[in-house]
Amino acid sequence: MPIRTRAGALAALTVAALAAGTALTAPAGAAAAKTAAPRFLSASQLPPHPSSTWTAGPVTDGFPAELAYCLGEGVPAYDYRHRKFHTDLDTGAVQVTVVTGSAAKGKALAALLNKKIRTCADRIEQSYPDVEAEGRYYGALPVEEGAKVHGLHTETSYGATDIHLLSVGRDGRTVTVVDWGQMGDFGDAPVAAFKKTTTKAVAKLY
Repeated sequence: MPIRTRAGALAALTVAALAAGTALTAPAGAAAAKTAAPRFLSASQLPPHPSSTWTAGPVTDGFPAELAYCLGEGVPAYDYRHRKFHTDLDTGAVQVTVVTGSAAKGKALAALLNKKIRTCADRIEQSYPDVEAEGRYYGALPVEEGAKVHGLHTETSYGATDIHLLSVGRDGRTVTVVDWGQMGDFGDAPVAAFKKTTTKAVAKLY
């Protein structure tokens, strides 16, 4: 696989969303009561990179800007926390978790996030006429209250192309989203390995 930079199609869309003032969290609302903090993935639990190793950043408060391209608007207000991961080459990832007020609220949030990911390709094409986007659904995983896995490919009119894998999983009232991305297309996506990562992410929360 050739070495690529991260300045691809979705990276450009994220910058555009931020420049337009897209909200990465919804208007302020009641946060969930404090409980034991959910645990995050470690670098070794990401899909293996063929020529580099993963590095994990610190767990940070807030909703990650890296998900602005799909989840930048209409995200309900909770205390989000996230962790970013990167390799030395072209691949990055992020995990975000949120503890809602109840299992019912967690279920509703997971359903909303899955819906927003399913409609992400159409929204990108409507907002950016020079970008072609295609989404794929890779199925559900039987871990805790379940997880769903999606893929998204974008290509700009000037040839920048990105592939992302995204998943939404839930354990009771806690929801986690995992995003993996690099420049490329669906053929570059490690779907089987990402499903394992998603299963670990949900099972590891508590």
